[in-house]
Amino acid sequence: MVAESDLAAIRNIGIMAHIDAGKTTTTERILFYTGRVHRMGEVDKGTATMDWMSQEQERGITITSAATVCNWRDNIINIIDTPGHVDFTVEVERSLRILDGAIGIFCAVAGVQPQSETVWRQADRYGIPRIAYINKMDRIGADFFRAVEMIKGNLGSEAVPVQLPIGAEDNFAGMLDVIAQKAYIYENDLGENFRVRDLEPAEKEQVEEYRSYLLEKLSEHDDNILEKYLEGQEISEEEIKSSLRILTISNTLVPILCGSSFKNKGVQMLLDAVIDYLPSPLDVPRVKATDLETKEEIELEADVKSAFCALAFKIAVDPYVGKLTYFRIYSGKVKAGSVIINARKDKRERLSKILRMHANHREEIEEAVAGDIVAAVGLKETITGDTLCNDEKRLMLETIEFPEPVIDVAIEPKSKADQDKIGESLIRLAEEDPTFRTRTDHESGQTIISGMGELHLEIIIDRLLREFKVNANVGKPQVAYKESIRAKTKAEARFDKQTGGRGQFAHVIININPLPEGEGRKFTAKVSPEHIPQEYIPAVEIGVMEAMGAGILAGYPVDDLEVALIGGSFHEVDSSEQAFKIAGAMALKEGLQQASPMLLEPIMDIEVVSPEEYVGEVISDLNSRRGRIFGLEENRESKIVKGTVPLAETFGYATSLRSVSQGRAIFSMQFKGYAEVPDSKSREIIARRYGLPIVN
Repeated sequence: MVAESDLAAIRNIGIMAHIDAGKTTTTERILFYTGRVHRMGEVDKGTATMDWMSQEQERGITITSAATVCNWRDNIINIIDTPGHVDFTVEVERSLRILDGAIGIFCAVAGVQPQSETVWRQADRYGIPRIAYINKMDRIGADFFRAVEMIKGNLGSEAVPVQLPIGAEDNFAGMLDVIAQKAYIYENDLGENFRVRDLEPAEKEQVEEYRSYLLEKLSEHDDNILEKYLEGQEISEEEIKSSLRILTISNTLVPILCGSSFKNKGVQMLLDAVIDYLPSPLDVPRVKATDLETKEEIELEADVKSAFCALAFKIAVDPYVGKLTYFRIYSGKVKAGSVIINARKDKRERLSKILRMHANHREEIEEAVAGDIVAAVGLKETITGDTLCNDEKRLMLETIEFPEPVIDVAIEPKSKADQDKIGESLIRLAEEDPTFRTRTDHESGQTIISGMGELHLEIIIDRLLREFKVNANVGKPQVAYKESIRAKTKAEARFDKQTGGRGQFAHVIININPLPEGEGRKFTAKVSPEHIPQEYIPAVEIGVMEAMGAGILAGYPVDDLEVALIGGSFHEVDSSEQAFKIAGAMALKEGLQQASPMLLEPIMDIEVVSPEEYVGEVISDLNSRRGRIFGLEENRESKIVKGTVPLAETFGYATSLRSVSQGRAIFSMQFKGYAEVPDSKSREIIARRYGLPIVN
């Protein structure tokens, strides 16, 4: 338990990077050197502490963010190890939402990779202070200085090396400390023993160059450093660290370190940098919340004496204790057994146990306080993004936004028993993962599951079959198309049904306008009460929104449009909410017919790294997939092809790329947005959707 005065000794950090940059390996070393584990796990052998799911161990990748806690220099470090694969980027998103700082890990050979950019931009959006760690200095082709330039250029960050490598590749022996002007030489394979020595003449020259650069950057923002620097006075190590800490926390500078986590070099200095430069809960801007009684926006104080307020950021199903709700406490404290309030649902819940998590291991604690990241047992109603508070003050935090899924798979249970089991299992999986959705196709009766990519759905299906013991037939992945409109229109619908006795009557007039891509669905009411009474307007909105669930071209969801209710009429006796709901749906369907409907498809940003001799074949193959090439960049002996390609054209691309490059090219993709499908392709999709012959 953290004492009330010890908030300054807490660091809540995330570890983020492109896939295979060494996040989990680095976390394993951190746990070993801090004494949290007594044997280092290895990702390649499936023994990594943080990759505890069987699917992670088999594939050698991180799928779900795992939380742990350790101690270093009398400080408590809460760590979240996040996935690097683009399909699981939501895990990074929700982790960054509740963290105070982050370590961005970069491969010394590849430098800044596509997913490195994605997670860096996510951290920019949340204003997360970062330190950068250039890993894999022992690898062939490692180039620390190139990676530094890529961080400056590609990420637009003001990066300042505070360490320099001693050698590279097989000759990587340790680090030069730019601030302390010392050399750290590792002496054994476990990395526990290293000696500190003075700099050699060549090293001293290099360190002085980078120390001057660091002091210049500090003096641009720190008058005390500037004054001493201009007067040629000695600037102490403590002054430099203090100034660099302030500028790191304000997101002005990014300190850069280096090492080789796999070879156990550099991790202790990385831990020192976490304590020295990354913020405690007291150092970050106060989180804003809305007081639900006064409707005023207030700032939460990171103080155990304030009103309790926390954000639930992750749901997990534990086979031993059931549903686990991970939450970050921003203010106040909470005891096990307390009754707390879910502010979004306005429901009371009993927090039966509080657990401090270490990957999938649990440590029960009696109390958690401001700054803590813990898990709770017993919260049945709470989902990701919900605010937890108590009666002292009802508060609401901003929730977490998640991207829409882009790929579908049909799944059918093999028996009636599996039918019941699959429904429960999908609900539990959707609770855990906000980017996983499930729905029923009303035409085929099939259950459709949706996710962020092929690997995402592959993992979901694997868990259904193995973890939840569901027997099911699984279809091929399908693209999650959408429908939208090109033109404005006005539509009218009258629902008038007389069946003897009381009838059903509703009449609505709506305007439909297209919205820019990504704006979603909007409904507004601009109608006077004498035309449609206020109590019927929510029913019209429900009818319109439900009708958007299946468009008129191919039954795909309709998106990026605004519907305004502008007129209509009602009957004193025969009108009802149900009638207005039906009329709203009818008006939307009528309007869509007149508004020049179109199909939209997900477009992916793609980056292919290929030896120069295969670049022509790579570009030709992408062009045949309706790809658009935006740039060609140098990357040592390789070329980087950058462009976009429709998701529908990427199925089987890995095999095709291996074929055209003799297995020497690699690629990465991430979702960019939706775009209109060309007419010829649109006709083909619609025909296939309804089982009609395809006419070219």
